[in-house]
Amino acid sequence: MKYIWIQLLLLLGTGTLVLTFVRRWDRAHTRAWKRMAFAAFIIANVYAVFRPQDVTWVANQLGVGRGTDLVLYLLVIAMAFMTLNSFMRFRSLEAKLTDLARAIAVNDGQRVNDDRFAETADQSETASR
Repeated sequence: MKYIWIQLLLLLGTGTLVLTFVRRWDRAHTRAWKRMAFAAFIIANVYAVFRPQDVTWVANQLGVGRGTDLVLYLLVIAMAFMTLNSFMRFRSLEAKLTDLARAIAVNDGQRVNDDRFAETADQSETASR
């Protein structure tokens, strides 16, 4: 019972993450593996809150001194993954936006040329009469 307040705070944070993810589930367009990874993260988070000594044991088995160090290392890797994932997504969106802008420019240019040639044809037709 000594750590009940921090456990409640951590579980409240986890619950907030779950609610945010579930509420935006239809808009997130997340892939199945991301959903499964998020579910595994939530389960591991809840387990680590209730059994922090197990995290320390796993850290010792992996050659890391403390459980908090292991969690920090994993968070650094997760942050790097999220940064790379966001960068790749933005690059993809920029490429799509560029393609869309080019298509609109070509379409508008074609329409302007068609209108110009139609006016020229009308003018030459009226001049020949």
